[in-house]
Amino acid sequence: MFIRSIAAVTLTAVAALVLAVATGCGSDSETSASIEPTTRTIYMEAVEPKGTTSVDKEPFPAEALPEGGGYALDEPDDKGNWVVETYTWAPDEIVVFEGDTVNLEIIGINGASHEASIEGHVDSFVVERGKLTSLSFVAGAPGVYKYICTTHSPAMTGELHPTPGMSVTHATFSVVLQRSGRSG
Repeated sequence: MFIRSIAAVTLTAVAALVLAVATGCGSDSETSASIEPTTRTIYMEAVEPKGTTSVDKEPFPAEALPEGGGYALDEPDDKGNWVVETYTWAPDEIVVFEGDTVNLEIIGINGASHEASIEGHVDSFVVERGKLTSLSFVAGAPGVYKYICTTHSPAMTGELHPTPGMSVTHATFSVVLQRSGRSG
């Protein structure tokens, strides 16, 4: 009995969600409602994670890191301390709907300057330490678009994922309501 109650509550919650999404659906079973593009503001950072240890605790790596400004491995100093660092975007993945207006507010935390671009969306922009860089664009067709700092490649790369807008049909809404014991 308890499990049936949970199932009924779950279906009612799903029906409420579908109702919220499908606002404006008529009684025609082919009618559908789409989520309209919206404005999304995403706050980002250009950061430099850094790790320090000593050869007493961990041996210095024998292999070199990939070429480019994205990685650095500093040889042990006279006390045996060594440092490894990289640059990254945080977050390094952004998911939005196709057609959304995307506002990025990017603060430069580490690194004097980051010359960057977002494939298919922003040809170039610069993020500087201590400054806020503001970008605005409309998310294009669904896919994967890289955002890349050319100063600190290959490490400082992220991905923009525009996804298709959702659409819910009245028929789907009616099925959910019928399964929850309500009428549609």
